Amino acid sequence: MTFLKDHSAGYLANQLARLFAEGLQERIQALGITTGQFPALLALWEKDGLTQAELVRATDVEQATMAATLKRMERDGLVCRKPHPDDSRAQQVFLTERAKQIRQLAYTAANEQNGAALADFSPGEVEQFLHLMRKAITTMREQNKRSS
Repeated sequence: MTFLKDHSAGYLANQLARLFAEGLQERIQALGITTGQFPALLALWEKDGLTQAELVRATDVEQATMAATLKRMERDGLVCRKPHPDDSRAQQVFLTERAKQIRQLAYTAANEQNGAALADFSPGEVEQFLHLMRKAITTMREQNKRSS
């Protein structure tokens, strides 16, 4: 059986993700953040004070990756950690003022990257594309749960 990369959803999704990440990185580097930090920032902009475990669930990244990301974010002055008031084993992660101040600029950069990537799509195609991507993600999550 032959493998045709241009007919492989996995290959194309990987290619698309890489190109999105490159474009986003160019747009956000002036803000002092990276694409690796972006998912954690998005989660914390929605709800500040999450624990590391909650961030892992919210972002679908590995525990070790999140630990390293938070360490860099703390070093870069984007977050600080405080003891959890109800769980002595956990810490809550809070955005610094710097991270709060760049929120709108980061959202704008992400929207611009999405707009650039989907510029040749009609509004209906954009909606269909997003719908199909969400459907594939849901399917893969369900399959991963069953195999775990």
